[in-house]
Amino acid sequence: MSETATGTRALDRAADLVAAVVHADEPMTFADLQDASGLAKSTTSRMLTALERSGLLERDAAGSYVAGRLFWLYAARHDPWEELVRLARPVMEQIGETTGETVHLSIARGDRVVQVAQVDSTYLLGTRDWTEVDVPAHTSALGKVFLAWDALDLPPGDLERRTPATMADRADLRRDGVRIRERGWALTCDELELGLTGVAVPVLGVRGDVIAALGISGPTPRLEGRLDELGRHLLDQSTALSSLLRGSHAAPPRPAHRSTRTEEVVA
Repeated sequence: MSETATGTRALDRAADLVAAVVHADEPMTFADLQDASGLAKSTTSRMLTALERSGLLERDAAGSYVAGRLFWLYAARHDPWEELVRLARPVMEQIGETTGETVHLSIARGDRVVQVAQVDSTYLLGTRDWTEVDVPAHTSALGKVFLAWDALDLPPGDLERRTPATMADRADLRRDGVRIRERGWALTCDELELGLTGVAVPVLGVRGDVIAALGISGPTPRLEGRLDELGRHLLDQSTALSSLLRGSHAAPPRPAHRSTRTEEVVA
C-alpha cells in the first residue's frame, strides 16, 4: 500500500475516533473507543495520544475522552448561530422556491423570538424584511412553536391582542399548544395582522430539544387553502435540517416537550 493511501487510512481512523467522541451523549472510555473503532489496542492508543496532543480530544477527571480545547476555542470565537444559518440556508431557499412565500428562521432569546435568517417571497405582496421586527410570541407561528414545546414562557400579565383573531387567553394558548405538538406545526391566521398567515415547525438539536423554528408567512387568501400541505412540507424540511445539525442522516428524535432554552428568532 502506498504511503499516501496509508496516511489517508490513518486519517480516516483518527477522524472516526473524534466523531465517536463528539457524537456520544457522555464521555467515552478507552475500551469504548477501541470497541467502536475495531482497531488494535496499540493503534487506538497511538491515535488517541496524537489527538490529545493536537487538542482535538482530551480526558476528563475519570480518564474518559471528551471533545478537546480546539472545539471550545472555535465555539468561543464564532457566532453560535452562524452554523445554524449556514446549514439552514439551502433548506430555506428550497422552501422559498417551492412555496413562493417568505421563509423565516428564528430562535428564542430570553423572552423574545428573534429572526436570524430570511428568504424573501417571490411575490410582490407579502415581501418585507422581518429581521428587525419585534412581535409578541403568541401572535406568530414561529413564537407558538417555542411556546408549544416550552422553549419560551409567556410574559406575565395580560397578553396583547393585536387583532380580533389574536389568541390572548392563556388557557386557549395551552390547548393550542397541545394541538400544535400533536400536529407537528403551528398556525396563525390573522392573529398578528389581518390578512397575514404563518406556518412554522420546530428544528431539533442533538438531544431532541427545540433550538429554532422554521416557517413561512404570506397573505391569508394565498395560504389558507393549503395550510396542511405547507405544514407537512415544512416538517419534511425541518427533519432534514435537524439531521444535518445532528451530523447524521438518520431521522431525528421527536421534539421533547420540555426543551432546553437557546440563546437566540420572528414571524
